[in-house]
Amino acid sequence: MQQSHLTTVKPSLLKSATLLLPGLLLTGAITLISIYAANQPAVARLGLSALTLAIVIGMVLGNLVYPAISSVCDAGVHLAKQKLLRLGIILYGFRLTFQQIADVGTSGIIIDALTLTTTFFLACWAGKHLFGLDRQTTLLIGAGSSICGAAAIMAADPVVKSESSKVAVAVATVVIFGTIAMFLYPWLYQLEMKFHLLGFSDNDFGIYIGSTVHEVAQVVAAGRAISDDAGNSAVIVKMIRVMMLAPFLLLLSGYLNRSEKNTSSAGAQKSAIVIPWFAVLFIVVAGFNSLDLLPHVAVKTLIDQDTILLSMAMAALGLTTHISAIRQAGIKPLLLATLLFIWLIAGGALINLAVHQLGF
Repeated sequence: MQQSHLTTVKPSLLKSATLLLPGLLLTGAITLISIYAANQPAVARLGLSALTLAIVIGMVLGNLVYPAISSVCDAGVHLAKQKLLRLGIILYGFRLTFQQIADVGTSGIIIDALTLTTTFFLACWAGKHLFGLDRQTTLLIGAGSSICGAAAIMAADPVVKSESSKVAVAVATVVIFGTIAMFLYPWLYQLEMKFHLLGFSDNDFGIYIGSTVHEVAQVVAAGRAISDDAGNSAVIVKMIRVMMLAPFLLLLSGYLNRSEKNTSSAGAQKSAIVIPWFAVLFIVVAGFNSLDLLPHVAVKTLIDQDTILLSMAMAALGLTTHISAIRQAGIKPLLLATLLFIWLIAGGALINLAVHQLGF
């Protein structure tokens, strides 16, 4: 009887593996190319991360080649876009430690919290009242601009439950304005050194960069272009901002759940609050990493594996995104992202200045 059960299970596992393998191999190949390209000095200087390159390559193939092979690859591609994404967000915690918060101090935490909340609420208000955007696109662009770019958008997607085209539009805004920021902030630093408008030191300017620039890779590029002090403080503040992703997702999930219950019929059964457990595990992993129990070599290996998982998820997103769907979104998402970008530069500078002057 037991042998009969095993013979039934093995073909089932083999069939599942056969269905998943083509899509996983395709996203894996895109990931390898993206990681290799991101490690080239010329690309690294541009601040283009493996995640950004993976979605770009995925979108190119998704619109030229993928439609012809989608029936074979869809199962594996969707696994990468959903399951591997959640696992990647959990392992992202190995990039962070609670000690990083202590290194920056209260001022860095306050600046990050104020920048995140004001940017996200501005996105929610402007997306609805100024540009008439749908809630999903608004929330994704708001998350990407206020927290950590493409990683935040991908992490928020399972909570927001949006279409691939809307996720791609949001990621595109991060790529555009984050790239502009990499070149703009060093120029703003030169203006600050000449006119002393804000009175920022290199360390202060690094905190400004870390609290307002979209992607981690873009923060590194902009900070290092100024000085080592600016680069170090920028990265630490940025990672604290990344750590705020988990509580943000929990709050967003609770808000959306409440909103859905309010719009449902009075006689409908109340649904339970959906907790994004991958966000909770993300914090747990960061806490474990703070204990410094694992050898640094092991942590580096886990971070490398995490980059692979997230890049595969981004590649899968690109493969399932059609340019026609992005075109249909129109100019409004770009206008919202432009407004948020201006706020991050101007409003972020005011927040940084106010916190510093208050002596936190």
